[in-house]
Amino acid sequence: MAVSSSMNLFRITGDLVHCVSIFILIHKMRKTRSCTGISRKTLELYALVFVTRYLDLLTGGYFESILTIYNTVLKLLFLASTFYCVYLLRVKYRHTYDRSHDTVRVSILLGASALLALIFPQRYSVLEILWSFSQFLEAVAIFPQLWLLRRTGEVENLTSHYIFCLGAYRACYVLNWIWRFVTDNTYRGQYVTWTAGLLQTSLYVDFFYYYLKYKKQGRALKLPP
Repeated sequence: MAVSSSMNLFRITGDLVHCVSIFILIHKMRKTRSCTGISRKTLELYALVFVTRYLDLLTGGYFESILTIYNTVLKLLFLASTFYCVYLLRVKYRHTYDRSHDTVRVSILLGASALLALIFPQRYSVLEILWSFSQFLEAVAIFPQLWLLRRTGEVENLTSHYIFCLGAYRACYVLNWIWRFVTDNTYRGQYVTWTAGLLQTSLYVDFFYYYLKYKKQGRALKLPP
């Protein structure tokens, strides 16, 4: 089995950090028996991101190479863990859900992502349009979570680690794209991925600043309104 050139250190690190972010989130909710400070809307948007992006799981080809095995395992992990988090929010710990602060209108995010996917798909096919939709939607899926935290002010420790890891995962992917662009002459024209990824990473810049500032001071993270 051949290993694809896309399996570089930045890609693998990003995937590991993404897994860590989900583990932290699940640990936080199960440890505290609460979903306070967690945006259900963000998690449900991520669930939709993974469903629309990973429809290729229905086409088979899981064991053609080390890369396809790696990708299949991660896809199933992200789907299962995200839906489990949604279950915790909607069912097990629903009485602790902070509905009053989770107020972003996701219809705007969904509509904008759908429109961009129809205008700028990688290719005009159902799977490719849905894939492009998932890229644009992931770029803004964190927005309800960041909005909730700004409305509540102080951020619980594990929640801050979860969001930091989510942002760090995407930053690693940006480095992965740069690396592939420089080292792989066939890696060109991924404008949807690059644009959405840069937009997503930019949404975390302000959070990164306050996260690192307060961690350096040894204080609980507080975001300005």
